[in-house]
Amino acid sequence: MLRTPLCDVLGIDVPVIGAPYGPYEQVALAAAVCGAGALGSLGTAVRPVADLRRQWARMRELTDRPFAVNHTLRPLDEEAFRATLDERPAAISFHLGVPGDLIGRAHDAGILWIQQVMDVRQAEQAVRAGADVVVAQGGEAGGQGGEVATMVLVPQVVDVAGTIPVVAAGGVADGRGLAAALALGAQGVVLGTRLLASVEMDIAEEWKARIVAAEARDTIKSAHSDRFMPPFSRPGAYGSPRSLRTPFLEEVEAHPERVRPAEAGPRVVEAVLTGRGHEFLPLTGQSAALVHDVLPAAEIVRRITDDAETILRRTADACRADETSGPAVSGGSAGENRRDDRI
Repeated sequence: MLRTPLCDVLGIDVPVIGAPYGPYEQVALAAAVCGAGALGSLGTAVRPVADLRRQWARMRELTDRPFAVNHTLRPLDEEAFRATLDERPAAISFHLGVPGDLIGRAHDAGILWIQQVMDVRQAEQAVRAGADVVVAQGGEAGGQGGEVATMVLVPQVVDVAGTIPVVAAGGVADGRGLAAALALGAQGVVLGTRLLASVEMDIAEEWKARIVAAEARDTIKSAHSDRFMPPFSRPGAYGSPRSLRTPFLEEVEAHPERVRPAEAGPRVVEAVLTGRGHEFLPLTGQSAALVHDVLPAAEIVRRITDDAETILRRTADACRADETSGPAVSGGSAGENRRDDRI
C-alpha cells in the first residue's frame, strides 16, 4: 500500500484527500472516501448551522474514520466555524486566505489545520501561522483558486514548507498525477473533479455527464465572479472559480455590467441549494479531460493509489536498469524489458 508521512499526520492509510464542495451535499461521498483509507471532507458554505450539524451527525454514523470540515473567507460564517470547533473533526481545511487567528483557535480545540494556498506568499503565511498540512492548489483546479499551475507551485511550496507535509491539488485525476506529485516533493494529493464524477456525489447526473465528456478547454475561469459570488470577509483574500461553461457565465463574462450582484448572488445560491447549481456554475477543473467514467469513490481511490505505486516502482526499476547498463547500451533484452514495463 502506498503510504507517506502525511498519512501519519492525518491518521489515514493512503495519501489522498477528498476535496470539499462548498454547499453541496457530500456526506455519502466523504464517508466512502474515508472508508477507502483516505481523508473525506465536508463543506459548509451558505448552509445553516442546523443543516451542518445534521450532516456531521450522519457522517459519524457512517464512519469512525478521520474527516475534515472546510471553511473559506468567501465568506467566513463565524457561527458555523464555532460549531465546527465544538464538533471537533480531525481537521479543518481552509481556503481563500490564511487566517492565523482561526488556526490558533483550531489548535486550542485539538483540531489539525489543512491550509490550501494558491501562491508562495500564502504558503509562507501558512507556515508562519502553524498550519499542519499545506495544500498547493494549481490554477487548473476546479472551484475557487488562483493562476499558478500545479507543476510550478508544488515545488515552490515544498521548498517553503520544510517539514510540514505538502499536498498537491489541481489537475490530478489518476495515478500518474499522484506519482507526479510525489516526484515534485508533495506527500499526497487532493481529488476534486475526479470525485465529482463518483457514484456517491450528490449532484445532477447532467453535471457528471458533462465532466466525463469535457475537454480541458471546456472549463473557464470567471474574471467577474464578484458579480455573483459572496464577498470576501477579510482584506487580501482572493480567488476566482473555474467551471464548465453555461449561458449564465457567458453572459457574466461578456456583459458583467448587466449582472446585478444583489440579484445574481441570491439567485445562484438558491439554485445550488435546490439542486440546480449546475445550471449556473458547474465548478469543474481541467482534469475533467482525464475523467472518462463515473465510478464508486472507493474504486477511484484504489485505482489511483495502486496505479501510482506501480508507476513509481517501474520508474525506479527503469532507473536502476539504466544505471546497470550504462547510457551507451540500447536494444537487447534490457531495452525490451524497459519497453514492456512502460505505463
